Amino acid sequence: MVAVSVGAHVLFDLVLPRIGLRAPRILPDLSVAGASLVALFGVASRLGFNLSGIIATSAVVTAVIGFSLQDTLGNIMGGLALQLDNSIGVGDWIKVGDVTGRVTEIRWRYTAVETRNWETVIFPNSQLMKGQVMILGRRTGQPQLWRRWIGFTVDYVHPPATVIEAVRAALLAAPIEGMATEPPPNIVLMDFSDSGCRYAIRYMLTDIACDDPTDGNVRQRVYVALKRLQVEFSVASHNVHLHLAPSREEAAASAEQEKRVKALSAMDLFRDLDDDARARIASVLRPAPFGAGEVLTKQGNVAHWLYVICAGDVAVRITVDGQEREVSRIAGPAFVGEMGVLTGQPRTATIVAATDVECYRLDKAALQQVLDARPDLAGRFSELLTQRRIELDAVREGLSVESRAQRLQASQSEILGKIRAFFGLAG
Repeated sequence: MVAVSVGAHVLFDLVLPRIGLRAPRILPDLSVAGASLVALFGVASRLGFNLSGIIATSAVVTAVIGFSLQDTLGNIMGGLALQLDNSIGVGDWIKVGDVTGRVTEIRWRYTAVETRNWETVIFPNSQLMKGQVMILGRRTGQPQLWRRWIGFTVDYVHPPATVIEAVRAALLAAPIEGMATEPPPNIVLMDFSDSGCRYAIRYMLTDIACDDPTDGNVRQRVYVALKRLQVEFSVASHNVHLHLAPSREEAAASAEQEKRVKALSAMDLFRDLDDDARARIASVLRPAPFGAGEVLTKQGNVAHWLYVICAGDVAVRITVDGQEREVSRIAGPAFVGEMGVLTGQPRTATIVAATDVECYRLDKAALQQVLDARPDLAGRFSELLTQRRIELDAVREGLSVESRAQRLQASQSEILGKIRAFFGLAG
């Protein structure tokens, strides 16, 4: 017995690990048990015991024991098979019936599975051998990924191509923790229901343990993306819609207008406007909320609008020598993207939401009305644009104080000319 134990220790704990092989835990136990039984019979035979009588008697006893312990033996053989064929291993995520969890242990009789709810479920090995077991996130030659489905429904008035492109751009604009970028997520139109068009987002989850939190982050990204497009989620057709009384609707609209005017009044770009001009701009602002990590503007893109930030922080990033770095933070109330709406030039920096941002979008058409009425504001706008442009150039090129002052004077007239040309104003 000592020789058997020592031999098993040498073989399974020393020799096999050194050559890169690691046997399942159940195999050393079975090997030691079988070798011990052979050694016992060998020693008994040398001592003169009648093994034929013992074997005949043990056969009957074995049949009785085997019949009474068939479930236990089935579990033992199932555990042996699971470890030898490597179909299920410790660390795998499996689904058996309604239970989903990670395999933490495979024993002689059972397999232990820990769920996301901090529960440990014990499955008899025979049940895993006889029933269907789904192994999550496993594909030959591929990393562990698991595809998730998230559905949402919008009204028929919104073109599917617009909705799909907006959601796809929002999901790919900035990384979402837990969502794989390769393969990228895709959005499909699943069905036409009584409430509207039903869509599904299909993305690959990198950490199977964090399914619900990642789903929640994806839903939040979709929500703010559709809000920016003024796309409302549809409701069931049999719902009862309650509307505010006219007086309350007017009060809510007045409060919203007052909030917008107040935000515009706090910004240098609109501070010199009269009350009527600010009110006119405030009335045409379009809500455009952003979630943390989303991109408001991309350096090099062309877009004829700016964002009026009422609350939240954004990070200003520029690309220098192929590397993007953050150069400043802007907290609301503030504005970004002014170069595109005032001159039509490409974006000079990338703006990323550092927190959830409450903001509005201002298009060129609204500013056109203001500048037609007040052409002198073009000069004020050019001063502000020049200051911001020089600040970015100073970071990008390492300008001295003297160089900044010289470039400031030269750039202001240039930008003023571009504003007048872009809006068709007289010189």
